Amino acid sequence: MMNHTLPLTERNHQLVSDAVAAAEAHSSGEIVTIVTDSSDDYGDVRLAWSAVASFMALGAIAMFPAFWTARFGAVLGRWNHEWDAPTAFALAALVATLKFAAVWLIQSWRPLRLWLVPPPVKTRRVHEQAIAAFRIGAERRTHGRTGILIYLSLAERRAEIVADAAINALVDESVWGEAMLAMLAHLRSGRIADAMVAAIDQVAAVLATHLPQDGPDTNELPDRLIEI
Repeated sequence: MMNHTLPLTERNHQLVSDAVAAAEAHSSGEIVTIVTDSSDDYGDVRLAWSAVASFMALGAIAMFPAFWTARFGAVLGRWNHEWDAPTAFALAALVATLKFAAVWLIQSWRPLRLWLVPPPVKTRRVHEQAIAAFRIGAERRTHGRTGILIYLSLAERRAEIVADAAINALVDESVWGEAMLAMLAHLRSGRIADAMVAAIDQVAAVLATHLPQDGPDTNELPDRLIEI
């Protein structure tokens, strides 16, 4: 995972922490909030695009050999040069290697690399990272298995809400759709903390309905916003 400085201030952190504390005051649920700059560096996708470009270059040479050999001959100053098999293979390998390296280097520019990642891949990676973070930070860490994670991945512009067993038994996953929409509405304007607070408020309303506070509040999970 790639770590970058997120545009969050101490006040932003306090807003989220206060929202979590207020939400937990009316429910036995425990909310964990995580914001990450990116859920993956997509090195495999970068490799795949580089390989595709390399194979396409080889395909172009194979389909139109006379065209390419004539141009390579002109560049090398070998007009009407007869290409033997070893030289032709070496030249094709060189072109494929240069094409691979060029596309690999171009993708060093992070915005382009992220743009080239297919949306389903982004969605899957964010989901997988959210599940991993939930298992580490919230799953089975509350007495009644009432932990819930609100996870936001900025580079992919995606969010996940993952709940523990006791909550899943009472609340269908589709219920969290309103929380996601509330979050994304603020994200479009770049208001990360407001987005998290909006999602927390929506989640809090659901938890208060299905898991109302039934005794002294024991804070089992951190209220603070976690950046990874």
